[in-house]
Amino acid sequence: MPWYNPSDCLRTTRALSYDGHRMEVVFANDKLDRLETDRGYLAGYSREIVRAYRKRLQLIRGAQDERDLRAFKSLHFEKLKGKRSDQHSLRLNDQWRLIIRIENVSGQKRIRIIGIEGYHT
Repeated sequence: MPWYNPSDCLRTTRALSYDGHRMEVVFANDKLDRLETDRGYLAGYSREIVRAYRKRLQLIRGAQDERDLRAFKSLHFEKLKGKRSDQHSLRLNDQWRLIIRIENVSGQKRIRIIGIEGYHT
């Protein structure tokens, strides 16, 4: 039996931002979407990484915008450099990080979950 109500699970979820607009959370692929909602699905990652991933998504969904994520120093919210300067990372543990992109769509912020990567990938 799932630990969530399947009818409440949407591919896109919204949280209020400071200016009253909504910030969407979208996934780059179905695997990342399923990894959040399907309790038995690990997608080849350890349970520790999947648990951290789900916790980070809870924080992202609760954040009003990226300033809230930056306020959690333990997340090590960082802007990436070079070819990936449009992306940010959040720490899952010492070796793994969650990669996101903050997009502005018609004046509204959207967080796109890009992937889970090792620090030196």
